[in-house]
Amino acid sequence: MHDRIAESRARYEDLSVQLADPSIHTDPRRMRELSREHARLAQIVEAAARLDRARNELQGAQEMLAEGAADVELAAMARDEAQRLTAEVEQLEDDLKLLLIPPDPLDDRDAVVEVRAGTGGDEAALFAGDLFRMYQRFADRRGWKVEVVSASEGTAGGYKEAVFVVRGANAYGELRYESGVHRVQRVPATETQGRIHTSAATVAVLPEAEEVDVQINPNELKIDVYRSSGPGGQSVNTTDSAVRITHLPTGLVVTCQDEKSQHKNKDKAMGVLRSRLLDARIAEQEAERARDRKAQVGTGDRSAKIRTYNFPQSRVTDHRIGYTTHGMQQVLDGGLDEVIERLKLASQAERAA
Repeated sequence: MHDRIAESRARYEDLSVQLADPSIHTDPRRMRELSREHARLAQIVEAAARLDRARNELQGAQEMLAEGAADVELAAMARDEAQRLTAEVEQLEDDLKLLLIPPDPLDDRDAVVEVRAGTGGDEAALFAGDLFRMYQRFADRRGWKVEVVSASEGTAGGYKEAVFVVRGANAYGELRYESGVHRVQRVPATETQGRIHTSAATVAVLPEAEEVDVQINPNELKIDVYRSSGPGGQSVNTTDSAVRITHLPTGLVVTCQDEKSQHKNKDKAMGVLRSRLLDARIAEQEAERARDRKAQVGTGDRSAKIRTYNFPQSRVTDHRIGYTTHGMQQVLDGGLDEVIERLKLASQAERAA
């Protein structure tokens, strides 16, 4: 650990010099990358400094005990201080070990989120709508931007499918643990006997791919244009602005009709297609790792039931880490911070092991 701390400190100092150079401002993307790395390393440097201070204080307390203070009260104080500092040093060492785990380079990416109604008919579509709003509110809390790519409404409300991009600092790193099957238990509005029904919706969170990540052969694409459908407004149902792209080798289909411009819809659809192709590659890699060890937290198995929302008991349970909260409405209002933080810690502990 000592060597990795030294490397982090040296890299932090080097980045500080680079970021102070005015020429870096001519390359916004490079500056963004270096700033993110600098901020991450700053956490390590600060944690290492706290650990050094705690170790020095602990050494002083232990020396006082070893010298055998004549004053009984002073000796008792030194003993208590040594116990407190021992626990603090152990905690700081554990925290630093987690910080030293190399981050996933994709965590800084924007996130492509796909929410689809699963089993449960109209009720599943209504629940998918609840999840869509939950992620929108979570993004609002973080100051992120949500761009809708496509949305297919259910007959009774909600969404059969909603695809959107979340843009913001570390969006994919925060939302990646939402991938999987979300289950809801509640009495539907159409239920006359008051019986609780179980429905489900699936969520897929993909890192937004860049052109350098995935090379797509234009000859392997089938592109169709058609008239947008949905609420009124100029260009809707009057121009062929909606775009459907089919990737022939994989059969992946992406549609976009959110923009009035056919060109913009095509760009958005291509972005989602690249992200799906990148995600397929990542899933293969994770499946390979899963053969060696079973991952408790991650995005390897998209068909796994990860969370249950129980309306009668106002309870949300994440099955991967055994986390339960009875503040279900707060979660649905975008209060995902605590559950995501616990999932991140569980994932870090797994990687550290």
